[in-house]
Amino acid sequence: MRRRGAPTFAAAALASLLSLVALAGCSSADATEDTPQLKVTGAFMPQPVSDMASGFLTVTNSGGAADKLTSVTSDISDEVTIHETKDQKMRQVKSFDIPAGGELSLARGGSHLMFMGLKTKPEQGQRISVELHFEKTDPIKVDLPVKETTYNPTQH
Repeated sequence: MRRRGAPTFAAAALASLLSLVALAGCSSADATEDTPQLKVTGAFMPQPVSDMASGFLTVTNSGGAADKLTSVTSDISDEVTIHETKDQKMRQVKSFDIPAGGELSLARGGSHLMFMGLKTKPEQGQRISVELHFEKTDPIKVDLPVKETTYNPTQH
């Protein structure tokens, strides 16, 4: 006795399995498009003249989702904060937005990192290691080359 429904059921099960595999492939491609993809460039620290220092860099997000810079840590200071400057007034903020397909620019005269109570005073030519912490993305380690006190990349 031969069953007629068996081959049809097997074919349907195989088709369903192939559909699930195809959907899983799409989901993972969509996940990449829906995640931040961060890259740091242009990092530097002007040589400090006191026990405080500032740091500047650009975080570019080529991903399809926004992220936030939430904190910064460094061995050179126990207190590294993030500041914005608006209307010539500096104030500490909890985070900076990094839009999808956009960038966060920390530059002289604007938003920046602030290193308070330096443990050692870095000299021009040294590199200061920092770790950037984000809301969604894993931390990124960056070396800030110490430049002359008046260094401004827009003028070089």
